[in-house]
Amino acid sequence: MSSGQDEKPESGVTEYDSKKSFKDKLIWLGDHFRNEWQLYVMLAPTIIWFLVFLYKPMYGLQIAFKDYSIFRGVAASPWVGWEHFHTLFSNDQFIRAFWNTIKISALNLLFGFPAPILLALMFNEILHVTYKRVAQTIVYLPHFISTVIIAGIVTTAFSPTAGVVNTIMGWFGLDSIYFLTRPEWFRPIFVGTGIWQEAGFGSIVFLAAIAGVNPSLYESAVVDGASRWQMMWKITLPCILPTIIIMLIIRIGNIMEVSFEMIILLYQPATYITADVVNTWVYRQGLESGQYDIAAAAGLFNAVVAFVLVMVANTLSRRYVRTSLW
Repeated sequence: MSSGQDEKPESGVTEYDSKKSFKDKLIWLGDHFRNEWQLYVMLAPTIIWFLVFLYKPMYGLQIAFKDYSIFRGVAASPWVGWEHFHTLFSNDQFIRAFWNTIKISALNLLFGFPAPILLALMFNEILHVTYKRVAQTIVYLPHFISTVIIAGIVTTAFSPTAGVVNTIMGWFGLDSIYFLTRPEWFRPIFVGTGIWQEAGFGSIVFLAAIAGVNPSLYESAVVDGASRWQMMWKITLPCILPTIIIMLIIRIGNIMEVSFEMIILLYQPATYITADVVNTWVYRQGLESGQYDIAAAAGLFNAVVAFVLVMVANTLSRRYVRTSLW
């Protein structure tokens, strides 16, 4: 007979109750760890990696508020408060780099984000299995090529003498252009290179989402006489919309993280006006000029802006689309 109270199961861990006392919570936690210790052991390397490489370096963020000296160290360097941030916002080169970052990221978002979605939809429409696999392999391949090699390919392709682009232009009687020294050409080349390198690999996520669509929806649409275009527009896209929203939020969170390596390899002083971004400016200030405190302030500002963007995007998505990261 029931005693009027919930009986504790003979085996396993009881369900967590937030109303329990602190002592009971510790007991529950101990029982949970004892029963699931294998999972925590598997998780330990990831936790250690995060602590060592992501959380421990946060101690150095205070450099942004100090007159940092490598001889005095972080703790002994004098505190200057917001002085470095005032220096940042009065620096014309930093302001230019910030707006370049926003403009390049906006172009990446406008043209680069839809590219893997369209590619996944096109792959989904290919019925010939062999052709589909060959096409996927070809478009995935650039992702696995080193950024240095990609930059070399771009530099060679747009060379004013032997580059394939200028060679084709010469066939039509056009003059050669040294594209990589023209500020107005840097952004299109950079964004186009990024799409070519990452669109194929990025389509894998959306192909996986498409594979999870219920086949009975397509069968019902065929019975109703829907065309393949109508099925793609009315079934496939709405079903993968949550995945698209999640990937969009992540992409917005990375707006301030423009591909640093590619820009370093492609830009030069002649193209700073359109190519210089926050990360490259931080690189020059920190490693080349030795102004670690100014560079730390710029990096912290960069991180705060990215955090605000992802929070706003997640909030708007949860409110209007009912899909969010958390």
